[in-house]
Amino acid sequence: MRLLSPAFANGQPLPRRFTCDGENVSPPLQWTSVPPETRSFALVCSDPDAPRGTFNHWAIFDLPASLTGLTEGQVLYGIRGGINDFGKLGYGGPCPPRGHGTHQYVFELFAFPVDRLDCGLQPSGADVARAARKQAAAVARLTGLYAR
Repeated sequence: MRLLSPAFANGQPLPRRFTCDGENVSPPLQWTSVPPETRSFALVCSDPDAPRGTFNHWAIFDLPASLTGLTEGQVLYGIRGGINDFGKLGYGGPCPPRGHGTHQYVFELFAFPVDRLDCGLQPSGADVARAARKQAAAVARLTGLYAR
């Protein structure tokens, strides 16, 4: 499985518009080479370089297998999400502490052979990521960089 974005290449800087210093909208994402048994997806974005440990920026799950990507800033109604570490549902863009150097923002797409991810009724982003890593049949990663 492959995850990519028309807005940035793997290992390259995330454009400012996708961060707290810009419009703070989610980047466009596309995926290919999905396993044929896939029935749903989860998408997680986290910062493993955060000063207090991994910071979860976005977690959505139970995405239908028919989906092949997301447009910039797309909101999916009826899709379940985890509470990010900003304390909100939805996307919270990169916002590392000033002068803390470049952080990695890892977008992970998980494919499942089931319709629903078992991660609880009101999961945190960390709960979604933990459950997805245990239950996924396939995973693809895309990393963007950002510093303030």
